[in-house]
Amino acid sequence: MSSTKHLLDPELRAMADGPFLQNLNDAKVARVREAMADQVPTLADPQPHGLYRKEILAPQDSGPAVRCLLYGPAERENATATAAYLHVHGGGYLFGSPEGSDPMNRYIARELGITVLSVDYRLAPEHPIPAPLDDCYAALSWLHENATDLGVDPQRIGIGGESAGGGLAAALAIKARDAGEYPICWQALTYPMLDNRTGSEAYPGDPLVGEFVWTRELNQYGWQSYLGQAAPEAPQVPARLQSFEGLPPTWMFTATLDLFRDENIEYAQQLMAAGVPCELSVYPGACHAFQRIEQAGLSKRYRADLLAALRKGLGC
Repeated sequence: MSSTKHLLDPELRAMADGPFLQNLNDAKVARVREAMADQVPTLADPQPHGLYRKEILAPQDSGPAVRCLLYGPAERENATATAAYLHVHGGGYLFGSPEGSDPMNRYIARELGITVLSVDYRLAPEHPIPAPLDDCYAALSWLHENATDLGVDPQRIGIGGESAGGGLAAALAIKARDAGEYPICWQALTYPMLDNRTGSEAYPGDPLVGEFVWTRELNQYGWQSYLGQAAPEAPQVPARLQSFEGLPPTWMFTATLDLFRDENIEYAQQLMAAGVPCELSVYPGACHAFQRIEQAGLSKRYRADLLAALRKGLGC
């Protein structure tokens, strides 16, 4: 197949020339994590922006306490409870940390004046399902249980994430709906990783997607690592869900060259068919993780659109 580089937005064409993970296996995962950790800049002081940031541990009965980064306004302007956003980082279920999302989470907390909780869930292949989703649920539980102390309205707690983080957010919404313990008012899913079949021999998909950053081969390795010996079922594999009724209102974002484009669109259609309010945004000329080029017009547009969606979904 000829390259799809010409279909990228001109400001994003550097994404086609970046180093990509190839022939990933369990032995290489640790080395890739170390390299990624070295690329995360030192966390900026949030105080000049009127914020605090601290580490918390969310307990859970069936596993270790879950480390999270908590953000919020250093001083509350009034006694009125505000919204909260539980963020789940991306990384193919294999990589990533809350620190890598620190700039965006500080931006959200500052611009909206809300509490943000970013969860450091356990990673595959060492920790396949159900561990990652259990960790996210523990973070959601902590946020609800501590809502009064945080000045958070428990009816205005939303969730979201990117890529695998978006997949875990979608899974968390399903788990929370079925458990009926902790309400979620809204979810923001940025090119979420929803379907273990995508990129397999049986489901290769449109040849115009998935050339850059996150490929079919990486997707299959990520899912195999995440699933372990478990069957591919909802909630951990959201695309396998049978009933979409009762899920929270959704902002679904994807891109025309992203491997997840079609599974994202199909998931949004399933939500709509179930009567769930769902806004679907598809950016032309963008690929997976295009926001790394921060000054590109589409990246600026994404940040503005996400913030607007958060503001609407959380009632800010």
